[in-house]
Amino acid sequence: MRETIETLKTRRSCRAYQPRQVEEGLLQQVLEAGLYAPSAGGRQGVLFAVCQDRALNTLLGKIKRANAKPRMAKNGNYVSREQPSIADDPHLTDAFYGAPTVVTCFAPKGFLFAAEDCAMAAENLMLAADAQGVGSCYIGQGWAAFADPYGQEILAQWAIPGDHYAVCQVLL
Repeated sequence: MRETIETLKTRRSCRAYQPRQVEEGLLQQVLEAGLYAPSAGGRQGVLFAVCQDRALNTLLGKIKRANAKPRMAKNGNYVSREQPSIADDPHLTDAFYGAPTVVTCFAPKGFLFAAEDCAMAAENLMLAADAQGVGSCYIGQGWAAFADPYGQEILAQWAIPGDHYAVCQVLL
């Protein structure tokens, strides 16, 4: 129990990533933790799409940045001075900050608690990652990464059902 509480107290978002991928065994443990997240009505309706293609992640991160409408930091407010976010620095063009692994959480369109289910799954992913020594960051407005024709092609390649939408991404 002490280790769990310590993880809860010390986990922080990471916006600076090493180029190496998360080891497959660790990634599977992180994903399994996400699958066991609480969900409304016990639906367990969140789908994960894991992308470890650096060029594709960078391109989707740029599409997301171009289509996202973040509330920009101003008047001395900021998200992070040590690790600026796209809300802090308009010159950042990759909303995924060069993360080697990006997990997109998809949920059914029109389901009342789709966003909440994805947020719970994302939290489990991030806590499990931290417990394994892997940095992570939650990125909202997941649909913005797929808001152009190329993004739509990627969804088709990934076989994401048309009745689902991207709620968020978790960077690892």
